[in-house]
Amino acid sequence: MIPDTGLEWIVDARGCPAESLRDLPAVRRCCERIVREMTLHVVGQPQWRQFDGPGGVTGLYLLSESHLSVHTFPEFGLLCLNVYCCRPRSGLDWERVLNEELGAAAVVVRQLTRGLHELPGDRPVPQSPWADLGGEPT
Repeated sequence: MIPDTGLEWIVDARGCPAESLRDLPAVRRCCERIVREMTLHVVGQPQWRQFDGPGGVTGLYLLSESHLSVHTFPEFGLLCLNVYCCRPRSGLDWERVLNEELGAAAVVVRQLTRGLHELPGDRPVPQSPWADLGGEPT
């Protein structure tokens, strides 16, 4: 069995006003709030892209815990968000945050535990060759 390697939230916010999803500063404020409320740690500078015309925005935060990514589809009133944390932690009131920040009418959240699943036919995880010698070399 593979050990627990964290939690991942896959979040779809629907019914958002198109103008909110085209507004890079608004989407950025929403992501900054998520980072703050989940007590995440950003590494370096977030990367952002504003698409031309009626397009949306996309953003990526490298985190000490892993990553946060977001992509908006103004033409569908949809925001797609992914947060992966390599250690278990409390989630967020996603519906409240996305409604307050971007006017989401409905929010669907899927939460996945990563690495814990033992599937039929799984082979044992190979042990480090250094385990019998007291751990990894330095």
